[in-house]
Amino acid sequence: MLYGIVAAALALALAAVLTVLLRAPALRLGAAERRRQRPVPLSGGTAVVAATGLVAGAGDWTGLAPLGDGVGRLLAAATCVAVLGLAADLWRLGTRFLLVGTAVAAVLVVPYAETGIPGGILAVGWIVFVAVAFKGLDHADGPVGVVGMPAAFGAGACAAAEVMDGLATLLSVLAAALTGFLMHSWPPARAGLGAGGALFAGFLLAGALVVTRAGQDLVPSAGVLFALTSVAVADAVLVLLSRRLAGRPLLRRGPDHLAHRLRRLGLTPQGTAVLLGIGGGAGVLVGVLVQTGTAGEGAVLWVAAVAAVVVLALLRVPVYGPRRRPPVPSSQVGARLRVRNG
Repeated sequence: MLYGIVAAALALALAAVLTVLLRAPALRLGAAERRRQRPVPLSGGTAVVAATGLVAGAGDWTGLAPLGDGVGRLLAAATCVAVLGLAADLWRLGTRFLLVGTAVAAVLVVPYAETGIPGGILAVGWIVFVAVAFKGLDHADGPVGVVGMPAAFGAGACAAAEVMDGLATLLSVLAAALTGFLMHSWPPARAGLGAGGALFAGFLLAGALVVTRAGQDLVPSAGVLFALTSVAVADAVLVLLSRRLAGRPLLRRGPDHLAHRLRRLGLTPQGTAVLLGIGGGAGVLVGVLVQTGTAGEGAVLWVAAVAAVVVLALLRVPVYGPRRRPPVPSSQVGARLRVRNG
């Protein structure tokens, strides 16, 4: 217990300090994005990955908090995914490259002996979906931190309920590292998580939840997994539906996420982050209560119903401007004028 508190405090402080120290190198290397006409360095991702890996690795190496083979493999796979994301931040690699790399990593961490092959395939798809959904949350100031931090705490509580101490320790360290990052990503953000950090957090969360629920009934497990990641899932579903209905490419970035639409309704950046955090925290609470048997499995249906209502309501918020017509070549303009003038 004492080591867990010390480890969490150390991860929080380390992530907060590294986010600041890595801001200048990130700007020099071009790992930044423009938000509201200002450059935001993507230093938080490297800070969160380093803080989580170093603190959890130190606990395993010293024997104070052994992770175990399966948990160590999950952390190693998540780190590899983070490296892919960092490469995408630096060299603007395509989303398809990240999808393939994340899928390969997910294949290596699913416990097929407990899930079975069909269940394992579903688990791989779920891990990839959640990882990419968390990447999508890192488009504005605050959302990925306020959603990821309670989700990591909740996933750690679920692992502790199943007496998976190594996994619970790793998730508590991740939650603390995301809290340290959130100190710098609160609007107006001074640092972003980037693809590396967002994929790392989403992959680690989804993979840990799959390991925690492996061997249990599929439908209740799916409900718990959804509740703990409900905001990220709702954001991804909203974006996919919106782009599909608008006839836009699914992988093209656009101002169509939850935070964008809430801002269009008049919320401030701070208000948007608070609202998303409350929604994420409520879903996490329901998921933990169902996992521990305190609430019935039907409680997840309330989370699903609220998420569906929010998605359908925000679909009505206009976010895409009129399509721009391609410029007409000057030769065609002249030909049209000659035709009109007879």
